[in-house]
Amino acid sequence: MSIITIRPARTLDAGKLADIMGAANARLQWLPKLYSGAEEIMLVGDMIEAGWVRTAYADEVLAGFIARKGTEIHGLYLLPHLQGQGIARKLITDAQRRAKKLGLWSYEENERAARFYRKAGFEGITRTDGEGNDAKLPDIRFEWIKENG
Repeated sequence: MSIITIRPARTLDAGKLADIMGAANARLQWLPKLYSGAEEIMLVGDMIEAGWVRTAYADEVLAGFIARKGTEIHGLYLLPHLQGQGIARKLITDAQRRAKKLGLWSYEENERAARFYRKAGFEGITRTDGEGNDAKLPDIRFEWIKENG
């Protein structure tokens, strides 16, 4: 079992985190490629600069990250070969400890993510046809509220 540590992202992590985001998205064959590698680095860099990003290290290897602004989770990404090892769960638990409620959007097609979020206590609140997201794919709004919070 790996030792998983969660810590704030550093500016110099932007390239590696963009690579993780790209690799995770590439495994979703139904998801169109929306951004170039350079745009992904810029997007991740902007989120790091804003203080939104916390990273997960498995045995000191950068494994994934969560991007959260206040109560809104904007992304959760892991290296594909490290999925299923509890790393994403640690990232979500860390976010839940730091908030009274959280929300996020996930593509309807991403059934694995939907199962993960439901196991973490999130509820599907609403669905859309995707007109409001960049990929124009149907999506689901998930929300979590801390018990006794």
